[in-house]
Amino acid sequence: MASGSKRFFDMTTTLGRLLAFLTVSALAGVLVVGLMSPALALTGSAASGATEALSSVPTDLTATPPGQATKVLAADGSTIATLFTENRTDVPLDAMSPNIKNAIVAIEDYRFYDHGGIDPIGILRALATDAGGGRQGASTLTQQYVTNALNEQLVAQGQGADIVLNGQKDVADKLKEMQLAIALEKKFSKDQILAGYLNIVPFNANAYGIEAASQYFFSVDAKDLSVPQAALLAGLVNGPAYYDPSQYPDRATARRNLVLDAMLEHGYIDKKQHDDAVATPVQLKLNPPQQGCTYASQAPYFCDYVLHQILNDPAYGKDEQSRLNKVMLGGLTIKTTLDPRLQGPAQKQVDATAGANPDKWGASLVTVQPGTGKIVAMAQNSRMVAGQGSAFTSAYNFNVDAKDANGNDLGGAGGYQPGSTMKPITLAAWLDEGKPTNAVVDAAQRRYSPNYPWKSTCGPVHGYYDSAISGSVDLQNDEPGWYHPMTVREGIYNSINTATFASAAALNDFCDIQRAADAMGMHDGAGSGQKLDLSTLGNILGGTNVAPLTMANAFATFASGGTYCAPIAITEVDNAQGQKIGGQSQQCQEHALSPDVASAATSVLEDVLTKGSGLLIPQKVGVPAGAKTGTNNENSQTWVVGYTKGLSTASFFGEPLNGPSARMGRDVTVNGKFYPVVDGAYIAGPQWASYMQQVAGLYDHGDFPTPPQRLITGSGPS
Repeated sequence: MASGSKRFFDMTTTLGRLLAFLTVSALAGVLVVGLMSPALALTGSAASGATEALSSVPTDLTATPPGQATKVLAADGSTIATLFTENRTDVPLDAMSPNIKNAIVAIEDYRFYDHGGIDPIGILRALATDAGGGRQGASTLTQQYVTNALNEQLVAQGQGADIVLNGQKDVADKLKEMQLAIALEKKFSKDQILAGYLNIVPFNANAYGIEAASQYFFSVDAKDLSVPQAALLAGLVNGPAYYDPSQYPDRATARRNLVLDAMLEHGYIDKKQHDDAVATPVQLKLNPPQQGCTYASQAPYFCDYVLHQILNDPAYGKDEQSRLNKVMLGGLTIKTTLDPRLQGPAQKQVDATAGANPDKWGASLVTVQPGTGKIVAMAQNSRMVAGQGSAFTSAYNFNVDAKDANGNDLGGAGGYQPGSTMKPITLAAWLDEGKPTNAVVDAAQRRYSPNYPWKSTCGPVHGYYDSAISGSVDLQNDEPGWYHPMTVREGIYNSINTATFASAAALNDFCDIQRAADAMGMHDGAGSGQKLDLSTLGNILGGTNVAPLTMANAFATFASGGTYCAPIAITEVDNAQGQKIGGQSQQCQEHALSPDVASAATSVLEDVLTKGSGLLIPQKVGVPAGAKTGTNNENSQTWVVGYTKGLSTASFFGEPLNGPSARMGRDVTVNGKFYPVVDGAYIAGPQWASYMQQVAGLYDHGDFPTPPQRLITGSGPS
């Protein structure tokens, strides 16, 4: 950055101004010759000191402005959010009103179409004025474009602190600018340079380029700017803060009228147009940009998830900072899987569940399309900043892994204890071994000692439940009266812990539980990709944190007939030129579970809603659906995960930020209703059912396949 020690002369004295006049006049004369030969311009002794400085200056500036805004779009093309460091939308010259082109040329460089990058007449006129104690600029529009382009390159490289402002430039800086201006004029047409300038120049801190400025100050496109509007904007570039019409309307009006005078003087408008424009009051219609996922028009947490998918993907840059620069400066179009038809109802539902919520209980919904992995809705009852319609603010995304959201170091994202919603994984292992759902297991068995004879081919089974050992207890069910033999089906739909353990104990290989979980994409919510440790007994009952997105996507494997698809949120990423540069392709594995296992598991999970723990949910979806309720030991994290053929949704209600033991889900009042204890069926259940009732019909909602009898009764063809 230029400093006072870099100055050649003290311009505050008459002698200094005279020396500057004589020296810069000589150098300017050399550069005038350089209009015909830039190399020749630097051979004289007067410019010998500048030759070395210029030797490292790039001469390949392009006419394409950097720093354009990125748009994140929903599946229907509607805007989710706009992301930028500098709010800019590049538009071609023919998408700009002639009024703005005429106004900017008239006030900033009326000889623009006559010079070759620098204006010798303007330089000499400015030098004479400066030497006499006045002040007048001499930079052409081409030179101004060069300065802005160099500064934008520094911003893009993270070197914004190195920007040299006009008032800080010394002779060497100006010579570099002139050389580049001459080179630029030889490479591009006047219209290309003018378009580049109008797309790059800042009009204020929230509007870079004429399109953004038109939208910011007048809420119109650049092509529709009137004469007085164009004159006001043209006047701003000389001092965006000083002439800000929203802060200093008198200054802005005076400057606008000066531009109108110049437009009249140089023949761009006639006297009547001039007088009418001068008589027009400044009428702003401010439209400040709502920048970032925080101010997304819909699905802010989904937007944040999408951003993290790109920041975590090396395909978009060598490190996170370069990927962030690509998003914030690259003018990308990020097309996503979000379906606004589902997102709206999901958001309304979580807000209705626990919107005005001084106790900060969390409520969330996330939906995946089976067979594709597309995330079509993601909502929660908090807001990213205060004043957005909820008393509960949080930067943390309740629905996703820690690595996919803000706040992972504080545990605000990264999953919750899924409780009994994990039991269908053991059911899948049972079915995969060919065992029927109507087989009876001994749910009276409560003691599993350290030396219990588990059948495991992949290593030891860890943990025990044995009241004979100090510090341990026998296995507990949620309610008394369920310690007796029962079918595996009954054990699942009534959510009996001892039945799930008895099923696991009767497996040919306990490791099949882990294999089923792996096939369904289950992993630890911490976000490292680590598999769930299902060799630990407590974890088959949901003791390890899992993100709601992971749960919804795992159950989608049942809904799709056994096909597992990794979740995706981004269908396509295009650059500013409309070229595809990325996206997430569908990654599906057919028969991750066999179709027979998936259909048999679904038949059991349908019973959850018609005769089991889900019978307590008052709302009914109205189409074929399967689901499982879940509650952790503290009743502080509660779930329903369920699906139709076309949609799989995880519904969560509970303590979202501070861990499951931070408080008990007991003696809780939500929306004026008192709950002695919170169970998955009580709040998360109605939230799931009400939402699914609204949206199920938008996707496939037909009957599920009939499971084979051998997996129901044990009879029939093998």
